[in-house]
Amino acid sequence: MENQSSVSEFFLRGISELPEQEQLLSGIFLCMYLVTLTGNLLIILAIGSDAHLHTPMYFFLANLSFVDVGLTSSTVTKALVNAQTRHRTISYSGCLTQMYFFLMFGDLDSFFLAVMAYDRYVAICRPLHYPTIMSPRVCILLLALCWVLTNVVALTHTLLTVRLSFCVVGEIAHFFCDIAPVLKLSCSSTRVNELMVFVLGGTVLVVPFVCILVSYVHIVLAVLSVRTPGGGGKAFSTCSSHLCVVCVFYGTLFSAYLCPPSVASEEKNVAAAAMYTVVTPMLNPFIYSLRNKDLKAALERLLSHRRLSSWI
Repeated sequence: MENQSSVSEFFLRGISELPEQEQLLSGIFLCMYLVTLTGNLLIILAIGSDAHLHTPMYFFLANLSFVDVGLTSSTVTKALVNAQTRHRTISYSGCLTQMYFFLMFGDLDSFFLAVMAYDRYVAICRPLHYPTIMSPRVCILLLALCWVLTNVVALTHTLLTVRLSFCVVGEIAHFFCDIAPVLKLSCSSTRVNELMVFVLGGTVLVVPFVCILVSYVHIVLAVLSVRTPGGGGKAFSTCSSHLCVVCVFYGTLFSAYLCPPSVASEEKNVAAAAMYTVVTPMLNPFIYSLRNKDLKAALERLLSHRRLSSWI
């Protein structure tokens, strides 16, 4: 279907409708964004510069950090610019582009957490076969599969939105172009879009979450079967950081997208989306660096005077 939209831009409600409150919140968002950039880039640099961390677990952690930077950058930067310029508009093409990257990076987060859970399952439940199952070739294939699937899902939603008609310049009740508030502005039928949001969105959320649950059920059973004193706790300690990230990620994600309409208000949805797109990517580096001795040591070496002076 040919796009019959005569709308060239939309209005973004922003972080807050109150100007004085928005300035305060935009300052907080800017600080969190800078912390997110710094923390995740340090994780990537630490893993890349330390040969001891060139393992599948840290390989996917570095990719997760990259995706977290992309997720926050694709949603927060436009809101921060609008708050400073007090210009609340976003172009039609810019809105679709933002929607595409938000969906892609958000889905990648979910897929990478599932792959990391599978990596921990193989390491604990099948340690003798770990080098074969999680070989470099398999890791590259899993990474490519995640990128292909998430790009297909994001592209599908974006192309289905392109076919819609937008007859008036409306206000998107969000601080970025999320798919649900954009669909509410369409003056044509959105049944197909809503069906695909339910099918693809549910699949992208539920399938990785089920994979994580199944992996950790097997991990817990394997840990409980260890008879060596302290052996089970030591094995499970390698999963603690990942488990904390999973709880924070899916807790905010489900509250943002699976809460019934009768319960969720626009303000609550915006707050939950802020937790999902800003707070969670900011917390991930702290969770991993504080609860992982190897990564913490790599960060200390990275930030040491000797390493910095060699770079200079």
